[in-house]
Amino acid sequence: MKWAANLSWLYTEWPFEARLAAAAEDGFKAVECMFPYAHDIQRLRSLADEHGLQWVLINAPAGQWERGDRGLACHRARQDEFRTSMEAALTTASTLGVKLVHVLAGAVDETHSGETAAAWDCYRENLQWLADQTRHENVTWLIEPINRRDIPGYLLHTQEQAHGLLTDLNCDNLGVQMDLYHCQVAQGDVVRRLERYVPTGRVKHIQMAGAPDRHEPDHSELDYTFVCQVLRRLGYDGHIGLEYRPRLGTRKGLEWVRKAAFSGTM
Repeated sequence: MKWAANLSWLYTEWPFEARLAAAAEDGFKAVECMFPYAHDIQRLRSLADEHGLQWVLINAPAGQWERGDRGLACHRARQDEFRTSMEAALTTASTLGVKLVHVLAGAVDETHSGETAAAWDCYRENLQWLADQTRHENVTWLIEPINRRDIPGYLLHTQEQAHGLLTDLNCDNLGVQMDLYHCQVAQGDVVRRLERYVPTGRVKHIQMAGAPDRHEPDHSELDYTFVCQVLRRLGYDGHIGLEYRPRLGTRKGLEWVRKAAFSGTM
């Protein structure tokens, strides 16, 4: 398994830039984060190079996160802002050497079916525009189903929605980010969905965390040892992002990775 430490969730005991050195000291070769835009991007690239790390994933700007925005792609009134944010994401990804960028859909008022239908139309249109505009760039844009317990009203919340949408759009530079925590909370039956969707080639990145509390994967109702065996059997060769909330500190919580690697089970 090719692990990637998510620096927005792990190593929060350190200042952000110092998290790269801490991750490298623990043996990680890859890192990801949610939003790097408040930092010196060239500095983040230099630190990664210095410590032998590869940036593998970032999120595109998602609006004003602190005010409740959870993505711009499905909001017609903010289409210009969405397109400008994609330019910023592309520039940042190029500097970091990132080839995978997650585009958050956004949340809607579930009680208004008309608003939801309009949001889906806008979402589809924006993804098509993005794929067309960047078809010659070395980046794949990812969409991620997110459970509605954590983000109420999030437009894209099932694996079937994501894969159905990308099947319809049929663009080589669009893919799915399959977060197994979100899949378990929203739908369950994770292994069957892995068996159905990984062979399609649309799953470009996987993330994991324990369910239901989003702690370490060994503190979960899901048997991640078995899940990783399934991923091996299916031939998944992408990175697996560790996007969880450590229960007792990052390094103490990483003992599960060391044990798994030693036993050869993950």
